[in-house]
Amino acid sequence: MIKRSHKAPFFITIFTYLTNKHRFLSNKHSHHEKEYNTDSYQRRKHLISDYFCSCYLSTIMLNYKSILITGGTGSFGKKFVETILNRYPDVKRLVIFSRDELKQFEMAQIYPHHKYPQIRFFIGDVRDNARLHRAMEGIDVIIHAAALKQVPAAEYNPDEFIKTNIGGAQNVIDAALTSNVRVVVALSTDKAAAPINLYGATKLVSDKLFIAANNIKGTRDLRFSVVRYGNVMGSRGSVIPFFMKVARQGGPLPITHREMTRFNISLEDGVEMVLWAIENAIGGELFVPKIPSYKIETVARAIAPNAELVDIGIRAGEKLHEEMITESDSYNTIEFDKYYAILPTDANKEKYLQHYNAKPVPVGFKYNSGTNTQWVDVAEMQSLIKEFVDPNFKPIN
Repeated sequence: MIKRSHKAPFFITIFTYLTNKHRFLSNKHSHHEKEYNTDSYQRRKHLISDYFCSCYLSTIMLNYKSILITGGTGSFGKKFVETILNRYPDVKRLVIFSRDELKQFEMAQIYPHHKYPQIRFFIGDVRDNARLHRAMEGIDVIIHAAALKQVPAAEYNPDEFIKTNIGGAQNVIDAALTSNVRVVVALSTDKAAAPINLYGATKLVSDKLFIAANNIKGTRDLRFSVVRYGNVMGSRGSVIPFFMKVARQGGPLPITHREMTRFNISLEDGVEMVLWAIENAIGGELFVPKIPSYKIETVARAIAPNAELVDIGIRAGEKLHEEMITESDSYNTIEFDKYYAILPTDANKEKYLQHYNAKPVPVGFKYNSGTNTQWVDVAEMQSLIKEFVDPNFKPIN
């Protein structure tokens, strides 16, 4: 923990802290090195430079700060909490906001209060405006992950999805605007791009609400942004655990369409993207990662190479290929490093280009899982499953 002297400038405090840290680490590796020569001084200079360039913002911003995550007991929420506690042990408060008391109870067994006093479990629904306002008291950063997500269920129960995915989003925005929140990052989905199902349509409206919230923040030091990505490997209800379960039971694997493709991202990469957005977003961006695609048939062959595949047809509301950036979005999209950013139509594009050292995408560009240039083959899929889903995974014959 950095203890700042009231008399010392903050930069000097950091310099002293890092110098002492460097000496500790150096002594740890060499008990005989007592003198610090020019090379050692240069290493300290680089250490300070690296500190400010790569970890100052994230470490200082999230340590000693309060974070609330809606839908915090879901797949993303669990991985996000694990990452925050490992990387930012001095986080002031980490509020898990969700409506499922059983999942909260189960999560509390993993993070008991006597070991993790910074964690709070709040039962609540994003549909409940008053509860959200109460939960956001003293919160600095909000991650909005709560949503109803099952495509067939949305087609059958549209009003429920509208209440949660659209009404809930507006409630989060309203609560953030009346609290002292500084950063809001909302999770989206590839199904929100040119949606053909109700779930995707509700998430598109949610995205628009969060982006537009930057127009009504007034003089508040508050930034709203959105993160959009594709299918998350091994998440609850996703195809990989479903195929693994069916294959272990010895049944044929149901395939909607052998040419169907999807974008692929791990939970870890999804969390890293959100953390990156917390650090770097200036407000109004909808971030899209540059990630590979896979064919549904590839997933089936990776899990059970010799299993029978049964074509069952595309379900209601499903696309053959997913999009994350449509051709119409290309006029307002920039790219840099590992991400794209779709900007508001009335945005000052030059400001974003300079901030991210980015470039505009070509007019007519689209980011489609079927025309992607990065692909995951069977062998790579097996490695990814073992790394991110089940470390004991072996193909099922």
